[in-house]
Amino acid sequence: MSSSYWILTEDWHTAGEPFRIVDQLPTGSQPDAATVADRRFAILTTPNHPLDILRQQLCHEPRGHADMYGGFITPPDDSGAHFGVLFWHADGFSTACGHGTMALGYWAVTKGLVKAPEGDGVVDVVVDVPSGRVVATVTVKQGKPVHADFVNVLSYQLQQGLSVDVPSRSISITADLTFGGAVYATVDAAQFGLRVEPKNANQFIDLGREIKKVLGTRAHYGIYECYGVIFYHEDDSSADAVRQTNVTVFADGQIDRSPCGSGTCARLAVLLAQGRLGAGRSKLIHGSIVGSTFEGSILSEQKSPIEDGAPACIPRVRGCANLVGKMNFFIDPEDPVRPFTLR
Repeated sequence: MSSSYWILTEDWHTAGEPFRIVDQLPTGSQPDAATVADRRFAILTTPNHPLDILRQQLCHEPRGHADMYGGFITPPDDSGAHFGVLFWHADGFSTACGHGTMALGYWAVTKGLVKAPEGDGVVDVVVDVPSGRVVATVTVKQGKPVHADFVNVLSYQLQQGLSVDVPSRSISITADLTFGGAVYATVDAAQFGLRVEPKNANQFIDLGREIKKVLGTRAHYGIYECYGVIFYHEDDSSADAVRQTNVTVFADGQIDRSPCGSGTCARLAVLLAQGRLGAGRSKLIHGSIVGSTFEGSILSEQKSPIEDGAPACIPRVRGCANLVGKMNFFIDPEDPVRPFTLR
């Protein structure tokens, strides 16, 4: 777009991870496509697409930062959903985003886009995303959202115990590849002698980038590439709950402040494959690097699309979102400082 304009956003965070929502896009910027997945594909295959340029303006500095996340609201694929969303981050457009889905549930209810009970109750916010149709079930007390349950697409383990060389450490580790709306490599941080703590964040960023690079095409699954690496450590578990703390390093070294919604679904699939969790029994208390938590559980077990694969599951993740503020950004094509990141 050659002329300047203002763009309004509503910023939320889910368990500490930002989510910037844009529901009024510039005229003519929406791809002419029937589904959210097709819109994402159109943006990715069109050089300098207006929405990719807007993503950079809102996500990169000086208006954002390397770890910013957000979504562009689109029409749904059909009348079965309330709306669609194109998820974005500093490196591009993702196929899934659990923390964003929970934030969208809160946003849709507080905005009145989806009518909630006047007193106490629950309401489903149905959202079309590039990986499929997801639901944020928002619990309301006295008309105010108190938490959201994110019900994801079918999640399942792709490969167990994949050997990965890590040249920087001169060691070989094992990783489980899992699909939870996106492909993740999940790694026990103890293999590096690390615990998931803020002081180790830069080490995890470097290791996440290195592991993704080493995995290369081995981590590809259909149209999906490896989106992130989940590092976790075990906490004290009990009969009714597995407790782990994790950090997800996604895209090009971005670090998730929340326990990661779709990443939690990936961990649920691994724990199901290991026999540590199952439908209707036990749950995952999933901590983040900043101390926030999600609660994950398995709604149902289903047959995996992977031949001879471990059981798949429909996962549910519970979390809370909070409004940060409303922003009105000025987008000026004549600004000599183009969007940038320092990492």
